[in-house]
Amino acid sequence: MRPNPSRRNVFQIALFMLGVCFCTPSHATPVISLNLVQLEDLPVQNEGRNKPFFTFARESLVQIHGFDTFTDPSSGERFSAVEVAAALWFNPEGWENRPLIQVALKPLREKMKLAPNRRFFSYDELVSNSEVIAAVDEVRALQRREERPKLSRAQREASNLANRLFLFASLHNGTLFTSMPLPLANGKIASSWLAPASPQAAELPAFNHWVAMREAFIKKDQQNFNKALNDFRETIKSSLGGSYPSQSVIALEHLYAQTHPFRWAWIAYALAAVALLVFAKGQTARVGYAVGWIFTLSGFALQVFGFYCRSAISGRPPVSNMYESLIWVGFGVVLFGIIFEVIHRCRIFLLAAVPAAMISLYVADSVPQILDPSIHPLQAVLQDNFWLTTHVLTITLSYAAFLLALALGHIIVGKTLFGNRPEDVRPIYTYLYRALQIGVLLLATGVVLGAFWANYSWGRFWDWDPKETWSLIALLSYLIILHGRIAGWWSGFGMAVGAIFAFLAVLMAWYGVNFVLGVGLHSYGFGTGGFGYVLTFVAAEILFVLAAMLRAGQLKKAINPAKLPPCEALKINQAEVLQKVSQ
Repeated sequence: MRPNPSRRNVFQIALFMLGVCFCTPSHATPVISLNLVQLEDLPVQNEGRNKPFFTFARESLVQIHGFDTFTDPSSGERFSAVEVAAALWFNPEGWENRPLIQVALKPLREKMKLAPNRRFFSYDELVSNSEVIAAVDEVRALQRREERPKLSRAQREASNLANRLFLFASLHNGTLFTSMPLPLANGKIASSWLAPASPQAAELPAFNHWVAMREAFIKKDQQNFNKALNDFRETIKSSLGGSYPSQSVIALEHLYAQTHPFRWAWIAYALAAVALLVFAKGQTARVGYAVGWIFTLSGFALQVFGFYCRSAISGRPPVSNMYESLIWVGFGVVLFGIIFEVIHRCRIFLLAAVPAAMISLYVADSVPQILDPSIHPLQAVLQDNFWLTTHVLTITLSYAAFLLALALGHIIVGKTLFGNRPEDVRPIYTYLYRALQIGVLLLATGVVLGAFWANYSWGRFWDWDPKETWSLIALLSYLIILHGRIAGWWSGFGMAVGAIFAFLAVLMAWYGVNFVLGVGLHSYGFGTGGFGYVLTFVAAEILFVLAAMLRAGQLKKAINPAKLPPCEALKINQAEVLQKVSQ
């Protein structure tokens, strides 16, 4: 049998996309002639922990610029994050005039009288603008007056801009490159490291090696640069004995930052979805199912590796911010999909889980300026691994179950909207019901555990904090769906519609409280950005469901038993009775 041309074309496109992903270089085209690979593993103390220079450079550039590479529009020069950080450390002259700092919010650019069609500006361009300084001073004064000020979206972005300006200034003057531990008289080391730019650093033996590094960098002398770097590292290591950061942990973090396991995971899930969709029927269905399993398990293994790296590096469960919760939800939806698929062998669970996981991981990977992928030390309220593990992981796993229910709901509603045989979706009703049950159980458990944690940390079980309130609203929404199904208020299609609408309450509790409202005691998860995308998603979901409801009404009229011959009406009634019995 000849292959279906449309399926063959889709598969060829998928292979081409995979080839592009594998063949695209991970580093920018170098314009600094020095090879900086040996610099990438140099430990730097930043944000309360030691990290490799590669990670420090990448996180700094993403925070300032929004991306991990920088292309100078005036010269066309393209720099990797390590090249930008090395240039700022050894030869910063002129970088204050490069358009490196992002101002993402257009209303803020208009308020500051910046060019509305530009997103990137130089440090000198911003600090010389009186409107920028006024906006930054306004939000800083508000933050000094109130412990938890209620900031507008523009004010939160102005606060972020102030942080970017401070970060760039600290990089430009060298004070942020804290790579020199200060030995103490008792043989220990100071908790805070020094930067070579610090006055105290000039007294340390390694300082002369850093000067040699800087001179070799400016002269583009590769041999002397590598020698000075090695001498710098070995001098510090010998002066500290066994107190120097573990090279294995530094190497693991470097490997994690270079390999991007969560990026390859969503690519694997995308290929799994293509295999399951393209080879869904006919003689190739079994092959497509096997290929879908292979890519699904590959993506799942990549996520396990990524979580192992983040946990080993940070020493805690990876669920402390929006980025980590998003990749954990992607992991959870595939976990539930695999478990249910092994039980039922129906293809539907994989077909629902892998696109949902792919989207969540793709979003986490594609907007680092909104969802910060950096590994940070925990805030004081989170520094209890028992509660962090039990409460936060339970809540995010409930979101994963609801995301799986959302995907199953889309399959049901989509088949209703674009199909002519409502009986095709009836087996999926039971699958959706099981996913909703798991989600409700986990969310209810998470809310109770959160109340105990709140009492342990804040001295009260419940205070109608926005995060608590919206979690309760989400739980009640899903309980209504399940109760309505048992009470006979709606059928499986109504349950699917409810699964889609109820997820909007989850979205509000998960994203809206932290990124839109920006108030409450759960301030460790606050952020800005992405509101337009989320609003578009909500509008699209509402239109999708409304269109499907209209279509369902048309199908119901088309198969009205009263208008059919007695034998056909009897068949429909029998099918309905059997369906109710099975439910």
